[in-house]
Amino acid sequence: MSAGPMTTRDIVLKAENITKQVTSPEGPLTIVRDVSLEIVAGESVAIVGPSGAGKSTLLALLAGLDAPTSGRVWLAGQDLTALDEDGRARLRAERVGFVFQAFHLVPALTALENVSLPLELAGRADARRLALATLDRVGLSARTGHYPRQLSGGEQQRVALARAFVTRPAVLFADEPTGNLDTANGTRVCDLLFELNRDLHTTVVLVSHDQTLAARCTRALHMDDGKLA
Repeated sequence: MSAGPMTTRDIVLKAENITKQVTSPEGPLTIVRDVSLEIVAGESVAIVGPSGAGKSTLLALLAGLDAPTSGRVWLAGQDLTALDEDGRARLRAERVGFVFQAFHLVPALTALENVSLPLELAGRADARRLALATLDRVGLSARTGHYPRQLSGGEQQRVALARAFVTRPAVLFADEPTGNLDTANGTRVCDLLFELNRDLHTTVVLVSHDQTLAARCTRALHMDDGKLA
């Protein structure tokens, strides 16, 4: 599938020569090496490669959860590397959604409260209405009052998906979103992910070992030893 020619206006995510180095008992360790990429609004991009290749670290750098040792990242037109931690947090709250393998729902909140949370933090008066509509969209209108412990793994991940999309983010980052799910639930979550990507024009960037999931993306970026192959 071709995404068509890119223009500067369409580029929602750009990395320029980013490197991430950490210290280890053996000395400096380079996890991400000189990576440059551009991702267009509305694309779905899989980052694939062997374990230890640096995929999750690259995702964290692109999302502004971590800062590169060198290089620059632009997200929705803003230079992440020029922002302080508070500035990056603000940009994430406004423009980014996250789905993780471990769900990361708040145990003491119901499904509805979990999905409403990012909207309420943003001061949205229509938080409850939008959260209800998004839960209905992922097939959980009958489970709004349930707590995470009362939901199956597949249901918890669908709540996480609803929470990620409810703010209509410019980019959704997903790290092994089907990693804790059986095949049937994994397929259902995948279907919802791409349906929301298509209907809301949200860019999706995901890390996955699931070849079926990666194959459904617009394109795949192959990573090995910290570099894009």
